[in-house]
Amino acid sequence: MAIRAKQIQPAKTKAIEEAKKVLSEYQNYIFADYRGLTVEQITKLRHSLREKDAQIKVFKNTFARVAFDEMKVEGVSDYLTGPTAITMVKGEANEAAKVLFEFAKDAPSLIVKGAIVENEVYDQAKIEAFSKLPGKKQLIAMLMSAINGPARKLAGTLQAYVEKKQAEGGESA
Repeated sequence: MAIRAKQIQPAKTKAIEEAKKVLSEYQNYIFADYRGLTVEQITKLRHSLREKDAQIKVFKNTFARVAFDEMKVEGVSDYLTGPTAITMVKGEANEAAKVLFEFAKDAPSLIVKGAIVENEVYDQAKIEAFSKLPGKKQLIAMLMSAINGPARKLAGTLQAYVEKKQAEGGESA
């Protein structure tokens, strides 16, 4: 829970409202320590995340805590300590997490702390495991392939039977 002053300065109120406006556009959040990354690395990471319908942004931790608190998102305060970049995801959260963990292999100074996915708190181990799962589109493709396989075999068998009958000079199928 964020500590609130009795009288908040207008500039801080405006910054909190701005953070809340940006954060409320997204459903999933991944928190990472970005200490030690160069500007070039951060730019490359932003570009990679943009392809996955995600964006990485740094907010002042206090403002982010208050914004999440006002949005009724629980369990965020543990991750908002130290320099924290928030990856905000509109699309599939595991695809964005995959990008972050792949990037962390080349830039070990990027440390994924945890995430909020569909209002569920994921610790570092859970978000890493989640990043290794196939995405929704991949799962649908796998399912359709599994459904389509037997039908394709049946159609091939029926076609071979028709061709065999026609080759024997039998009646037309």
